Amino acid sequence: MTDKLGVVIVAAGKGSRMRTKESKQYLLLKHKPIIVHTLERFQRLEAVDSIVLVTGAEDLERCEGYVAEYGLSKVTHVIAGGQERQDSVYRGLLELSGSADWVMVHDGVRPFTAEEHILACLGKMKETGAAVLAVPVKDTIKVVNPAGTIEATPDRRSLWAIQTPQAFRFSLLLQAYEQAARDGFAGTDDAMLVERLGVPVQVVEADYYNIKITTPEDMPWAEWIISNIRGESET
Repeated sequence: MTDKLGVVIVAAGKGSRMRTKESKQYLLLKHKPIIVHTLERFQRLEAVDSIVLVTGAEDLERCEGYVAEYGLSKVTHVIAGGQERQDSVYRGLLELSGSADWVMVHDGVRPFTAEEHILACLGKMKETGAAVLAVPVKDTIKVVNPAGTIEATPDRRSLWAIQTPQAFRFSLLLQAYEQAARDGFAGTDDAMLVERLGVPVQVVEADYYNIKITTPEDMPWAEWIISNIRGESET
């Protein structure tokens, strides 16, 4: 094994919940598009060998321009995504096939992952084959039926909010995606596809700054994080 790490960064969504004409990954944060902040975080990591950026077909030229403008030398491919996130990740995996032993999948609009947490996730994955970043749920969670009636209250101590990156042995994640395709199964994250194979996935605790910028309410919080906690030089 050559111990090569590839990263698939998924930024093909339209982000309708942001309610802006511009897709959320291209909104400016400290004078740079959000996706550039995300790419730079992985560009700086010595452990990362190559990055595949998966974006919308109409944004390929724009993203290739960012790669050149910001010196993102580890971005080896900028490709068009599929109809769903799962399709986009699979296309990214195919680009890494034969050149990566390990793979991380990360949201393009999650620019504040701490370096120490990325490396901890990588380390746990190399021990076990599959690991994800997550944080304990703070709120009480209710199971509610379509009529709006509470049916159950799960024990909060067993509930974790899953983040990215999610890290896997490359061959394992590729197998999981190919099995899901054969079965016509759509999962909500990469770990779910691996879980279907009967493979345990380990949780690595991250922090609450590793937000996914999704709605207008997230932007002021993101501005505060980048100004006070985790700017370009912070990990």
